[in-house]
Amino acid sequence: MKNLKTGLVVAFAATVFCTSQVNAQISMPAPSPLGTVTQRVGLTDITVKYSRPSTKGRKIFGEVVGYGKGWRTGANNATLITFADEVTIEGTKVPAGEYALYTIPTEHEWTVVLNKNTKLGGNVADYKEAEDVARFKVKPTKANDKTETFTINFADLTPATANLEMLWDKTSVKFKITTEVESKVMAQIQEKVINGKEATPATYASAAVYYFENNKDTKLAQEWIKKANEKDPKFWNLHTQAKIEAKNKEYKAAIKTAEKSKELAKAANNDDYVRMNDEKIAEWKKLK
Repeated sequence: MKNLKTGLVVAFAATVFCTSQVNAQISMPAPSPLGTVTQRVGLTDITVKYSRPSTKGRKIFGEVVGYGKGWRTGANNATLITFADEVTIEGTKVPAGEYALYTIPTEHEWTVVLNKNTKLGGNVADYKEAEDVARFKVKPTKANDKTETFTINFADLTPATANLEMLWDKTSVKFKITTEVESKVMAQIQEKVINGKEATPATYASAAVYYFENNKDTKLAQEWIKKANEKDPKFWNLHTQAKIEAKNKEYKAAIKTAEKSKELAKAANNDDYVRMNDEKIAEWKKLK
C-alpha cells in the first residue's frame, strides 16, 4: 500500500482533537466520543469500536482527512472491528478475531485495510504491512444528507450478508461482509432433527422453515412441519404447513390446514394471520 506507514502518521495527527489539560477530578465530554456498534450477520456477531469526530463546519475529505493518506477511520485510537467467526470481506477470507480498520481515502476510490496489530492506538509508526489480513478498494458515493458526526453502521442486511457503511459529511463508503450460514444450519438440522431422537416441535418447525425458504427437500419439510403440529399446533406453524403443502401441489390439504390456522389465529386475536390465511385460501382454491 503506497506510503501507508508515513501517510498514516501524518493523516492521523490531523484528526486528533486536542483538549486543554484539566484537573483529574473534572469529567469533561470527549470531543470525539467512543462509539460501539454490534450487529449479528447471519449467525456471526460483528462489533466495531471507534471514536466519532464531528465536522464542526470544516471540509473533511481532502482537508481534515487528506487524500491519499492513511486514516485511522475515526479519531483517537485506531478503529477496531471484531468478527466472532470467519467471514469473507469483498472476496477475501478473514479469520475470526479483532483487527484494526484503516482506510486511505481519495476522491474516487478508498483503500480499506484490516491489520492484525490492534495495539498501535494513535501511534502507527510501527505499522507493518506484513500484518495486513485484508486489503481492497471500494468506491465512495455522495450521500444525499450530511452526516455531522462520523458514523459506522451496518446496512443492506440479508440472511448471510451486510454492508459495513461509513458516513461522514456528505461521503458514504460501503464494503460487503459475507458470513457462513448454510453449513452451520445444516449441521444443527443433522444433529437435532435428522439424527436427534428427541426433537421438539420447535426444532421440527425450524428445520421445516429453513428447507422451505431455501428451496430444499419440500417433502421432507412437509414431514417435519407435520410432526411439529401433531403435538403442539400453533397457528403460525399451521400456516407454514399449508404453504409447504401448496408448494408440493397438495392444494386441498393446504386449504384445510390454512382453515385450521385461521381458526386458531382468530382465537388468538391475530388479525394478520387471519388475513394471510384468507389470501392463501382464495389463491389455492383457484388452483385445486
